[in-house]
Amino acid sequence: MSRRAVVTGASSGIGRATVEALRATGWDVVAVARRAERLAEVEQQTGAAAFAADLTKQQDVDALAGWLGETGPVNALINIAGGARGTDRVEDGKPADWQWMFDVNVMSAQRVTAALLPQLRRAAASDGHADTVFVTSTAAQGAYPGGAGYNAAKAGESMLAHALRLELNGEPIRVVEIAPGMVFTDEFTLNRLGGDQSAAEKVYEGVDAPLVAADVADVIAYAVNAPGHVNLDLITMRPVAQSAQHLLARGPLRVRE
Repeated sequence: MSRRAVVTGASSGIGRATVEALRATGWDVVAVARRAERLAEVEQQTGAAAFAADLTKQQDVDALAGWLGETGPVNALINIAGGARGTDRVEDGKPADWQWMFDVNVMSAQRVTAALLPQLRRAAASDGHADTVFVTSTAAQGAYPGGAGYNAAKAGESMLAHALRLELNGEPIRVVEIAPGMVFTDEFTLNRLGGDQSAAEKVYEGVDAPLVAADVADVIAYAVNAPGHVNLDLITMRPVAQSAQHLLARGPLRVRE
């Protein structure tokens, strides 16, 4: 039988690409996101099972856990749901934006992980191991002006993963953190900038080959398909043009003469 993975944030971007990557490597996948109409497209195009849920609501998480328990094992949980709002300085930060970022990046991951750990344990006992994956960000590793809210939220999610790994010591459940840098997707930056298409395009302007969603999805698939005794604690990935959070080359990459 195929192993089954639950992928959150599956309606677009890295989440959708991860559904595709896991399906291509033989996994059964449950695609989870808020937007039912987008999930229907994912289901039709990939063969994944769709489950619409708002992971900031405990009742939706409980419904997801109940449905999963009735329909099969959970061998892997891939926490991708999240996002950013705004680029305000600390002094100008909007508490509602900061609260939203904490809810979707930290509390959603905590809710789903806590709800599904019993099922992950059953799968690990049956199959030898199970997996949890947290897609955080290089924003968790270094602050930048205008990023404090997102920095704080992703750092919180990163600490969740670090603590969980320690708490699960002795159990055959891997805890993997993947921290991407600049990734070009259709929605992330556009949503962060309030739908300002021109401003979103300027973020990537002149960058020679930023990462794309499929790049991150390939790494996620590699991590969960690695031998069960191998844990990739933290994978930091950036485009070559981005040497660090604060150092981004614009224009063609070329050898210095």
